[in-house]
Amino acid sequence: MHFHLPVKIGRSSEDRRSRHCPYLDTINRSVLDFDFEKLCSISLSHINVYACLICGKYFQGRGLKSHAYTHSVQFTHHVFLNLHTLKFYCLPDNYEIIDSSLEDITYVLKPTFTRQHISGLDKQGKLYRAYDGTTYLPGIVGLNNIKANDYANVVLQALSNVPPLRNYFLEEENYCGIRRPPGDIMFLLVQRFGELMRKLWNPRNFKAHVSPHEMLQAVVLCSKKNFQITKQGDAVDFLSWFMNALHGALGGTKKKPSSLTKVFQGSMRIFSKKLPHPDLPPEEKVALLLKEEYQEEMSDTTFLFLTLDLPTAPLYKDEKEQLIIPQVPLFNILAKFNGNTEKEYKTYKENFLKRFQLLKLPPYLIFCIKRFTKNNFFVEKNPTIVNFPITNVDLREYLTEEAQVTEKNTTYDLVANVVHDGKPTEGAYRIHVLHHGTGKWYELQDLQVTDILPQMITLSEAYIQIWKRRESEDDTTNHTGA
Repeated sequence: MHFHLPVKIGRSSEDRRSRHCPYLDTINRSVLDFDFEKLCSISLSHINVYACLICGKYFQGRGLKSHAYTHSVQFTHHVFLNLHTLKFYCLPDNYEIIDSSLEDITYVLKPTFTRQHISGLDKQGKLYRAYDGTTYLPGIVGLNNIKANDYANVVLQALSNVPPLRNYFLEEENYCGIRRPPGDIMFLLVQRFGELMRKLWNPRNFKAHVSPHEMLQAVVLCSKKNFQITKQGDAVDFLSWFMNALHGALGGTKKKPSSLTKVFQGSMRIFSKKLPHPDLPPEEKVALLLKEEYQEEMSDTTFLFLTLDLPTAPLYKDEKEQLIIPQVPLFNILAKFNGNTEKEYKTYKENFLKRFQLLKLPPYLIFCIKRFTKNNFFVEKNPTIVNFPITNVDLREYLTEEAQVTEKNTTYDLVANVVHDGKPTEGAYRIHVLHHGTGKWYELQDLQVTDILPQMITLSEAYIQIWKRRESEDDTTNHTGA
């Protein structure tokens, strides 16, 4: 039985600080989980919260009668960590513990990355062993599906495997000085995304998966509950909102770039022509087409991703009455951007014919394949399989003639592929990611991580893809089997 000796009056504060703690061997690292909101489990307060390192629960305070103090006396749990200051204390004696053997715990709570560490992330494929004994590759880490948040998990995982974006967020100094207007909550997204990146890439994790709990709470708050943890959402809607919100929170505007737009933003030219109402008599249509407002107009605009439209899926059945799933080559659906293909757009008042051509290609290009059509009553899903090569996709022919001269590198390799399986409103998401250090592909679905052959990736109902531009002739990112 342990007795707590009262601290002698007159003992110097330095002496109190450096007392050796006899209870360090009671710390239970297997119950420590810092992925959840830093709230006292009793008062639900955020202020002055400590983690009990024996049972993993969070408590407020450490003074006499505080929840942490009471817990230490009631359960004889003595070692606590202040989740804000990262200092360790022994309760109820209330002295600070300074011991280098605790450094692994502070690192899990707040991982940090040196420039040297970051620069080597994509050059090797070393497996690390978590405290619970499982081995993992940093960055290729499962994310907990709390209830129905796999639509957000796959987007967060895709973005965490884009090296320039990841590297920016791994170093907090890159964004902690950004000034935001008072009362602006959107910066919380930046902070939480940075914390999540550092956890996903942490080589010293206690477990081989991460819970995105705090990140998703920031999403629910900042999206004014448009995106929920408990209700399935659409990955493309989430990607679009998240990228625009991050861009704004990083101080970006329409004219001022951010670290996000430097990675993903390209530009395109749109030719648009107003059409007469289809029910008008032919001679009226002819007369209208001569008017100025019906002439083709040209405008240039930026994009963060390109939407690729699928042809309407014909439902054939084979001899066994099984539905045959149609297939389409990627280059067929890219033809939308060749400057000749016309597409009709209808608003409830007017109809337009539009043509598109690309002006500037970004270092990382995102394709969103339009699988869902929302009608008044229900959502329909197009199951067409897109046949795409995994490497060496050249987009030169979709550039304007001027851009073909100025854009030096136009060849892309796939680095992430988000898949939607199942029915439109219920289905589940998974993602294929390329590990740059090993050149191997992995499939992640919630907490499950498995390796996958590249040729299997193209058989799935791809929904979002991220492609990396080759910056030189010899920049063939290490793709196994591709």
